[in-house]
Amino acid sequence: MAHLSTKTYGNERGLSCCSRQWAADSDCSLLHGYSFGFRFVFAAEQLDKRGWVLDFGKGGFGKIRDWLHEMFDHSLLVAEDDPERPALEALGERGIARVRVVPGTSCERMAEMTFHKADEIVREATGGRCWVESVECSEHGSNSAIYRSTRAVARLAESDRLHEELG
Repeated sequence: MAHLSTKTYGNERGLSCCSRQWAADSDCSLLHGYSFGFRFVFAAEQLDKRGWVLDFGKGGFGKIRDWLHEMFDHSLLVAEDDPERPALEALGERGIARVRVVPGTSCERMAEMTFHKADEIVREATGGRCWVESVECSEHGSNSAIYRSTRAVARLAESDRLHEELG
């Protein structure tokens, strides 16, 4: 069993960035922007000396908050495989955009990338006592994607199996 805590860093925080889904057969292939929001679920088998899963101040979530702003605040996200990557990176070279090259620009890929970075930060900050269970990335109130740890997926599968047996 694990203790869980959540932290929401909502769309209203102003992590305004621009990207495009270059392979989409829709307007999503054009540059467009969102103010991303994130919901983190943290887990630990043992609480810290204060009874917390994770310190949401400078010692824990603060480094994640700093990374979120560095990565997403007023940034142009460019997929590694975007065929227009050189032209988009040139905007950064000319001082017109703060370009961030990422594995992919979908909400799903943002959740996955943020999960891995946040998990790295949290494990280092807590000496491995705490980990990230999941990250949800939302473009706005209607669209979001969730990336879960393999541990969380296994627990959900076990819970489903137990419900079926009892059911």
